[in-house]
Amino acid sequence: MIVVTGATGNVGRALVAGLTEAGEAVTAVARRIGKEDMPPGVRAVAADLAEPQSLAPALEGAKALFLLVAGEDPAGILRRATAAGAAKVVLLSSQGVAARPEMYAHAARFEAAVAESGPTFTVLRSGGLASNALAWAEPVRRHRTAAAPFADVALPFVDPDDVAAVAAAVLRGDGHDGATYTLTGPEPTTPRQRAAAIAAALGEPVTFVEQSREEARAQMIQFMPPAAVEGTLAVLGAPTPQEQAVGTDVERLLGRPATPFSAWAARNVAAFR
Repeated sequence: MIVVTGATGNVGRALVAGLTEAGEAVTAVARRIGKEDMPPGVRAVAADLAEPQSLAPALEGAKALFLLVAGEDPAGILRRATAAGAAKVVLLSSQGVAARPEMYAHAARFEAAVAESGPTFTVLRSGGLASNALAWAEPVRRHRTAAAPFADVALPFVDPDDVAAVAAAVLRGDGHDGATYTLTGPEPTTPRQRAAAIAAALGEPVTFVEQSREEARAQMIQFMPPAAVEGTLAVLGAPTPQEQAVGTDVERLLGRPATPFSAWAARNVAAFR
């Protein structure tokens, strides 16, 4: 049994589907989840990583765990996973642990806890996800506009399906013990270019509007903590060389090139119609 936390998210949902298609028994975990949210045959268990004791039913029969950075007690989560018999842990962390350690201390604590926990472990450090563009879905649907700051600053956003495919390969395969993989897309793209890719997928013009830093902050502060807002703006506006670099781990582990943003946009065009 492979336990997937964050199973209703952009990476988790794709991972559950991929593991199920490969014939694996899967327990899908999220704070709010039912069997109707998952493919047939997947065991769905509601639990909260912020409350490690709530994971006990989900971890029954676990041989491996896909873990998100969530909650404040990674050691508590991992003790329960080990006690339940999980022999492998794959942690979805952030590229920021290496690029901006002072801002990503929370994720670094999870990485350290996984390394010290006992089971075989692998860390996946993801760059920004292409699915972040879903924040544009409503304004594109309603007004055919997309707004963002730093219009011409490029980052190699990664397709969440690629992250899920790498996670599935590591969970099901050998030779990854102690490894840390950095997952990016195949090329850096700017917000302006990503809006153009969505327009091309739609076959209709989308007007890109460049926000000021202050306008973006005012919008983001409505749904993100202040520290997270400042950190996100720092990455988007002044990325480090590490954050702009295109990694090779996705292609090496999957045996194919990483998926470009344009392909993600075409696959998800219904969200913008």
